Amino acid sequence: MAPAAPRPELLVIAGPTASGKTDLAVRIAKRHKGEIISADSWTVYRGFDIGTSKPTITQQKAIKHHLIDVREANQGFNAPLFKETAQKAIEDIRKRGKLPILAGGTGLYIDSVLYDFGFLPTSAERKKLDGLALEELLKLADTRKIDLHGVDTRNKRRVIRAIEAKGQQPIKQAVRAGTLMVGLRVDNQELRRRIEKRTDRMMEAGLEQEVKTLADKYGWEAEPMKGVGYRQWREYFEGAQTLEQTRDRIVSATMGLAKRQRTWFKRNPGIQWFSSIDEADSFIGQALNT
Repeated sequence: MAPAAPRPELLVIAGPTASGKTDLAVRIAKRHKGEIISADSWTVYRGFDIGTSKPTITQQKAIKHHLIDVREANQGFNAPLFKETAQKAIEDIRKRGKLPILAGGTGLYIDSVLYDFGFLPTSAERKKLDGLALEELLKLADTRKIDLHGVDTRNKRRVIRAIEAKGQQPIKQAVRAGTLMVGLRVDNQELRRRIEKRTDRMMEAGLEQEVKTLADKYGWEAEPMKGVGYRQWREYFEGAQTLEQTRDRIVSATMGLAKRQRTWFKRNPGIQWFSSIDEADSFIGQALNT
């Protein structure tokens, strides 16, 4: 009889937005003495609560969460900083005899930990690049023949990183040992239904006022104000679109985000995919109880 596989030292829960990652992570953490490390490029910012679907106060009180509310909007955040902070959290959680659960939809953040990415250093021209508009950056990348395939070209920060790296990808190592990777997938029709329902809940919960408060405080050019659920409001406050149009734009942008997330995670052959939280829960339970 073959020996049982060793108990995973790190659990990763990936998938597109609105697939149920947070609910699954909380469920597993409660049952297996886990703590959750949020792999989300927007929930790191204080005050960006409703539009990011940040775990509820009740969830955060029940289970310790890491890398939530750790930055101000004007401080910025990036993958190298995430990797460094997440790795420290993983080691701390493990030393205390608990299970680290890395859960989220930002693929680059997750992969930076899984594959121990070695990020290229910031270039000397960063200040100049920061001062350019997104359209100017895209023209510059084209002039320099920099391949932006796989880069979110609506994200100024990521376009700048691609220019600085001359199109090179971070140095990737072998996948982290002792890691169990699980993904949640939802068909498009169901995903859209969930996204529409969640967007409506956000708006009922006061998203309009949250966005207005943050825009007044930080301005529309602050990095997290460019995130889905926030940037779609600018025309509304400028009187150029209705509330219903704003809602529809958020839904459409969220569907686009989900598509990009699925494309990213498909490249990882080590992820075990499940169509429901219950199926994933059962699989994880068996792996953790070996």
